[in-house]
Amino acid sequence: MITSRGVGSLPEAPEDTAVVSIGVFDGVHLGHRAILEANLARAEALGARPTVVTFSGHPKAVLLGRAPRILTPLDHRLELFARAGVAHTLVLEFDEELRAVRAEDFVREVLVARLGAIAFVLGFDSKFGHDRGGTPVRLRELGCDVEVVPKVVAGERAISSTAIREAVELGDLTGAARMLGRRVSAFGKVVRGAELGRELGFPTANLDLDHQLHPPPGVYACFAHLQRAADAPAEPLPAACNIGYRPTVDEQAPPEPLVEVHLLGVERDLYGSHVELEFVARLRSERRFDGLDALRTQIGRDVERAREVLERTR
Repeated sequence: MITSRGVGSLPEAPEDTAVVSIGVFDGVHLGHRAILEANLARAEALGARPTVVTFSGHPKAVLLGRAPRILTPLDHRLELFARAGVAHTLVLEFDEELRAVRAEDFVREVLVARLGAIAFVLGFDSKFGHDRGGTPVRLRELGCDVEVVPKVVAGERAISSTAIREAVELGDLTGAARMLGRRVSAFGKVVRGAELGRELGFPTANLDLDHQLHPPPGVYACFAHLQRAADAPAEPLPAACNIGYRPTVDEQAPPEPLVEVHLLGVERDLYGSHVELEFVARLRSERRFDGLDALRTQIGRDVERAREVLERTR
């Protein structure tokens, strides 16, 4: 997949035509995937390139002065777009300048003139441009070929990023996965930690999620995926993960929960790697133990329990 960052990175004249979908796509959930699948089908019918326009940050940070914690940071979204078959993604920074651009001008000057848009596939509630004037109705008034994808529901509720955030925050992995169409996952970079896990006999990789939303504190059975090209996915590595504040070893809790990942039966130096952590099951809550020996014993039990869960999952 080609990733263009900013309008300035696009050629002055498009090299081919495009079918365009626009949105944050936070979570790349089943509703989003319905849009992407419709985009790919329309692009194939027209001989065009399936294209997504998304944003590096959440527009609500500018529109409302605050933004929700994200389900999928930009790098994770790009990986999921590529897996879905998107050929080109244009990443824009949503700032006051972009906010002020009228939808009509954005369509004409960017989407058509620079991306080569000949058709649009949008969600049922899609709106963009100044005062959110870029609706499917308005695009059709401008003579655009527009396909609108209806809402996708789980149970009786429309699937949305907001509903998935609520489920993840509550630790409802099953409910969130039902709306995502895949397991809950988090994407981050492995950074240096205190290496206490190595001293305890269970070396861990510390994952920096950069304020990304994740399940509540506890111990989880997971699969760890090293970031690879979309056409060469890595074999999932079984892992046990602790999310929390390490009450047994840290007298003062860190400001954010730490995410520590122990690979099961695999020796691998992950420092500096980007890892997608796929949550399979919650094993227990986080709690304080009476010293490091008790903690070491419990970690051993957690590792065995994680191994059992993951073997059944395969």
